[in-house]
Amino acid sequence: MAPEPPLLTMSGITKSFPGVRALDGVDLDVQAGEVHCLLGQNGAGKSTLIKVLAGAHQPDDGRLCWRGAPVTLRSPIAAMRLGIATIYQELDLVEGLSVAENVHLGHEPTTAGFVVRGKAARASTAALLKRLGHPEIAPSRLVGDLSAAQQQIVSMARALSHDVRLIVMDEPSAALDPDEVDNLFRIVGDLTADGVAVVHISHRLEEIRRIGDRVTVLKDGRAVAGGLPAKSTPTREIVALMTGRDVEYVFPDRPPAPAPATSDPLLKVQGLAREGEFEPLDLELRPGEIVGLAGLVGSGRSEILETVYGARKPSAGQVTVAGRALRPGSVRAAVRAGLGLAPEERKTQALLLLESVTRNVSLSSMSRFAHGGWIDRGAERDAARAATRELSLRPDRPSAPARTLSGGNQQKAVLARWLLRGCRVLLLDEPTRGVDVGARAELYAVIRRLADEGLAVLLVSSEVPEVLGLADRVLVLREGRVVHRAPARELDEHRVLDLVMEGSPVEGTPAS
Repeated sequence: MAPEPPLLTMSGITKSFPGVRALDGVDLDVQAGEVHCLLGQNGAGKSTLIKVLAGAHQPDDGRLCWRGAPVTLRSPIAAMRLGIATIYQELDLVEGLSVAENVHLGHEPTTAGFVVRGKAARASTAALLKRLGHPEIAPSRLVGDLSAAQQQIVSMARALSHDVRLIVMDEPSAALDPDEVDNLFRIVGDLTADGVAVVHISHRLEEIRRIGDRVTVLKDGRAVAGGLPAKSTPTREIVALMTGRDVEYVFPDRPPAPAPATSDPLLKVQGLAREGEFEPLDLELRPGEIVGLAGLVGSGRSEILETVYGARKPSAGQVTVAGRALRPGSVRAAVRAGLGLAPEERKTQALLLLESVTRNVSLSSMSRFAHGGWIDRGAERDAARAATRELSLRPDRPSAPARTLSGGNQQKAVLARWLLRGCRVLLLDEPTRGVDVGARAELYAVIRRLADEGLAVLLVSSEVPEVLGLADRVLVLREGRVVHRAPARELDEHRVLDLVMEGSPVEGTPAS
């Protein structure tokens, strides 16, 4: 008897976006009843691959087969009808609708062709929630009133409301406590026992060992290994597969020695914490120094930067700039003290895309140009142009809308804003996201020069080589905790990935 074909086969899948080849001939096969784990660093292509599988992206080339027969998934509805459900890390629920309405959204129960919105929908939802071990979630409750863990259960109920044969779970345990993770894995075990396949994306190797059957590793849009045994493949082998890369990073030379420890810290963070996001953190940052925060998505990196900046209010701790304690949760106090933030999503969080380069650069310094209720447009334009020229922003057209700039030049516009403001501490979150290789080298040189001129820089990046190439010192984060501190010269990419994936807090590490 011929063996059963895989439930799903993806062969030679390619997908490109402007300037980026996200997938480059990826192969993946998934057997019925198995947990197939998908591993790779941020940017390796995992999200793009599962969006192709979910019908949200159309591949440029390649072939998908379902139970041995070729298929085309032209939409998420087509994928769902086939039996493929995807639970994204950012849950796609409608908070203003009830649990039952979310579970049956798009395929409401019908009788004689008429949609039944009441009792039948609530009854079937209650049955699904009981199957998932959460009968306490009332089908009539608004999703917006549920906890993150409960919302994830609702997403799973929605997946199971179809005749699902394959479920894709993207970092499903990221927002769960240990008991909730145990329940999630119980559910996964029940599903696979019924023949349902699960594609599980996680950075946590202990999870892979616990529930995984096989592993596929992606790197730079390619599958560098497929079908590895999840429980027996050594961590060192997995990390080695994840770390190889084709992109070259061109970093400026570091100073011959770090900033002297005898100088007073410009930024001092003492016991800073946000409940549920990151544990108490101590950090000192001196003029001319770049400190990097390395960690996976969800490790608390961005939350730390935003709390230092005052965009989030801490549950404990204090931020001090040049000896002056800042009022917690106050962006105004932080900016007045000399802090500047270049956030992760520059287009939505930092820039007014339809406004001119001049207006974007002068945004935090308007009081300099306002006199008697009038704004001196000439002075504003001259000051902004001086700041952008210092960073070699191109094209040199102050009146051009910010949306017309490349990613690298948009980031330069954000940095120019803080130069014009006279910022002393620069907080950088993913400074080269969406920036091409050549522009990256320019940004690296700008960041290093600003530090050499006396700015203190706190840097977050998903790309470990970027952190190690720019920073003088590195704090490694895992699940909201600092697990290691060291000079960047003493670390390599393998060591950092070992720490963020399986590390435990290092006792007795210094506070700065």
